Amino acid sequence: MSKENQKTQKDVMLSVTNLLSELCFEGNFKEQPFYLQEIFELILETEMGNNLDLRLKMLSCLRTSRILAETLSPFSDRQIQNSCNTIAFVPANR
Repeated sequence: MSKENQKTQKDVMLSVTNLLSELCFEGNFKEQPFYLQEIFELILETEMGNNLDLRLKMLSCLRTSRILAETLSPFSDRQIQNSCNTIAFVPANR
């Protein structure tokens, strides 16, 4: 059995929970799409920004960041952290 097949849904949920928990400690992550957009706009004005592959990667980063921020926007940082803590301590059903 491959390592991928040995992972359970619980393992995936714990990884997502850890990601969200870490994001909460990184400042206002809900504003990150705006920060990225500002940075990318400045890069695009340079010669380095004149690269299609780089532009596609920047758009992908912005899209991912926006999806995360939009998904979590209805919730306070405290609600997100409490949910992460709850999920992290739920016993695995193995």
